[in-house]
Amino acid sequence: MKNLSPKALWEHFYNLTQIPRPSGKKEEVSAFLAEYGKSLGLETIVDSIGNVIIRKPASPGYENHPGVILQGHMDMVPQKNNDTVFDFEKDPIEAYVDGEWVTAKGTTLGADNGIGVAAAMAILADNSVVHPPLEVLVTVDEETGMYGAFALEGGLLQGKTLLNLDSEAEGELYVGCAGGVDTTAKFHYTPVEVEEGDVAVKVTVKGCKGGHSGCDIHLQRANANKLLFRFLKDAVANYEARLAYVEGGSLRNAIPREAAAVITIPAEGIDEIMDLVAEYEDLFLAEYDGVEDNIQLTATEVECPATELPEDVQDFLIHAITACPHGVYRVIPEMPDVVETSNNLAMLVTEENCVTVMCLTRSSVESRKEELQSIIESVFAMAGAEVVFSGSYPGWKPNLKSHILEVMKTTYQENYGVEPRVIIIHAGLECGIIGRNYPGMDMISFGPTIKYPHSPDEKVNIPSVAKFYEYLLATLKAL
Repeated sequence: MKNLSPKALWEHFYNLTQIPRPSGKKEEVSAFLAEYGKSLGLETIVDSIGNVIIRKPASPGYENHPGVILQGHMDMVPQKNNDTVFDFEKDPIEAYVDGEWVTAKGTTLGADNGIGVAAAMAILADNSVVHPPLEVLVTVDEETGMYGAFALEGGLLQGKTLLNLDSEAEGELYVGCAGGVDTTAKFHYTPVEVEEGDVAVKVTVKGCKGGHSGCDIHLQRANANKLLFRFLKDAVANYEARLAYVEGGSLRNAIPREAAAVITIPAEGIDEIMDLVAEYEDLFLAEYDGVEDNIQLTATEVECPATELPEDVQDFLIHAITACPHGVYRVIPEMPDVVETSNNLAMLVTEENCVTVMCLTRSSVESRKEELQSIIESVFAMAGAEVVFSGSYPGWKPNLKSHILEVMKTTYQENYGVEPRVIIIHAGLECGIIGRNYPGMDMISFGPTIKYPHSPDEKVNIPSVAKFYEYLLATLKAL
């Protein structure tokens, strides 16, 4: 990978893959970036939360030009296949070249947003690049709540134009994004004893593609949590099953690929449950034909737990998960190919005396976000759950008269003979949050082509990285 072109960018990206940097583990990568800036003799600032700002003076003759900020985030989404042995807190990413792509062995790659950060690092070290005064801003914990952007103090940044390097389709310029809010619903209960003579079965959904809950939500991929609860509703209603434990998904911003539940049933019902599992697996594969090709629903006998959920709490939970919206709720009427509002039924966690359900709702229209938020609240409140909202962040309102947009459209046309696409993305970008603290900041987002971010299938297109970097350099020169 280090021999790919542009060589400096890929070397920096390789170095980033060697540093464990899942969201929440920021100390090592933040220190690495700060030390890099200092090693170049550049002014380097680490703020109270771990965001890193590195300033590079303008190229000779461009000192009086308006400053530009190159911005990305240092964390990555930690997702792995069920059969992959990997510790994101300790292990380096095993990246490799596969034809025209770079991908990883059984885990997310971290090209989101490692490639953008590597591009900024390469520019900092290359004195042949023509540019105005530069600042590189690398934020912490973007993937779990954009905490670095939220904590960024006003007045720290000097530039007036921000290039966010965190988009995932070469040839597209992003000028707006969705806002989001987290919903957490808790079902508290006092466990009851399992009926004497019952046996336990663990039912597992796996093999779903998953993906980014913003970029991929329109692809109609299966949600493992939803699939599991379709089965559970039938098993409880018609086969005397009882729910003892459930888990599903691992991150709010990733469509769940796997989910599992432990159920108890009368011993004589084992064969019927196994048959039901096989029936639902066939059903799911038929329903998602052409979208998913590896959905697996399996059941194995396990040691019987001592307790399970009370029947009323179990039923309320099943009804709530069944009723909770997942997927696209509304598209932008003027741009029917762009999602306006969606929800990801992301995670299920069973702890002592409590099942927790976690969602991430996105919308580029604040009132629509609040509408869907209210619908989800009603679903879980009627089921008796404690509902809490947190982590709300604003969208980024497009400015189609933006100076940087005009510069980048012209630059792309001059270099490649075609116009770039101007896009509003359904995923969350830090631009909206940074813009709140820096009113009037002119912003745009772009990047290379990255497929299947937030999943172990993540891969980045090698030719698009070279083109992205070339375009970034041309943009700096044009500015």
